Amino acid sequence: MSVWDDVVGQETAVAALQGASRDPAAMTHAWLITGPPGSGRSIAARAFAAALQCAVGGCGHCQACTTTMAGTHADVTIVATEKVTISIEEVRDLIGLAQRSPSQGRWRVVIVEDADRMVERTSNVLLKAIEEPPPRTVWVLCAPSPQDVVTTIRSRCRGVVLRVPPVADVAALLVARDGVDPGVADTAARAAQSHVGQARRLARDPEARERRARGLQLAASIRGVGDAVMAAADMVEVAAADAKSATADRDADERAALLRTLGAQEGQQLPPSLRAQVRQLEDDQKRRATRAQRDVLDRTLVDLLSMYRDVLVVQLGADVDLVNVAEEAEVRRLAAVSTPEQSVRRMDAIGVARERLAGNVAPLLAMEAMAVALRPQG
Repeated sequence: MSVWDDVVGQETAVAALQGASRDPAAMTHAWLITGPPGSGRSIAARAFAAALQCAVGGCGHCQACTTTMAGTHADVTIVATEKVTISIEEVRDLIGLAQRSPSQGRWRVVIVEDADRMVERTSNVLLKAIEEPPPRTVWVLCAPSPQDVVTTIRSRCRGVVLRVPPVADVAALLVARDGVDPGVADTAARAAQSHVGQARRLARDPEARERRARGLQLAASIRGVGDAVMAAADMVEVAAADAKSATADRDADERAALLRTLGAQEGQQLPPSLRAQVRQLEDDQKRRATRAQRDVLDRTLVDLLSMYRDVLVVQLGADVDLVNVAEEAEVRRLAAVSTPEQSVRRMDAIGVARERLAGNVAPLLAMEAMAVALRPQG
């Protein structure tokens, strides 16, 4: 067993990180791990941090390894924002923390899992800390691509690029780690397009598989503008409900904990100074819910994109595997009643919708425009 076992299909990247953790001469104070969603950026970053703390480079058994992988090591800080952006205040706090010497481990490691969610002003605040870190501090930034990080930051980091892992490797991980049936594991890995986290969720949660299947039915349900508008509203409503269910319990716990800290009770009239703290918490929770809704919608769009990709594969007679093997009959039906040109147009419309969501366009407007473009024409 090793901390690197879950970094599947990334032999070149693992070799670079593992080599640096064992050889001080190869060590760098700032790293940028990039790769598409699901490639395992955060897993690789944690494994690297564990290897740096471990006396033998990431055995997976010692206290340094287990606490790092669990996110509880005193000298490893992991930032994974649940809001739309990482605030400048959060980065300033990290910079202050990074100046301290490690208290227990061999290194102080700061992992920023969503470095692409820093606006330029925030990145500029981080720049000097990355340029001149203390001798035993390591920064590990994660982003989908180098272009998602400002030039001044990425030029000062050593880059490690992850690829989309092979379906077979993801399926094998699900079987070995989670005891998933091999057939279910293979179907889930394909449906998730080798996104390890999504594949695990699909393999272990029948409701998640059902929600995904309902989302894919959108491809066949739209006949006209009216259907498109209704489908878009349904997508947004489901995404909002999923986001709320995922965050509601946590929101309530956070509010109760804050009120206890303030010595207040629910429903009690608070003085202005305390009301401001409650308001700040509520604002943070709203931002988190906004991101959660966008993430759910984006995942639905990625699934739809995979559906039309499969349709195009069938239309062109390409010798490649389908992503949606469980929906093969529907894929072939759609391929028979449309043209490759229509499939490409629909894929473009989905891509535009994703860009609009990322650009803060109102979700309902973005979904309606896309759904209208998906309807049969001609």
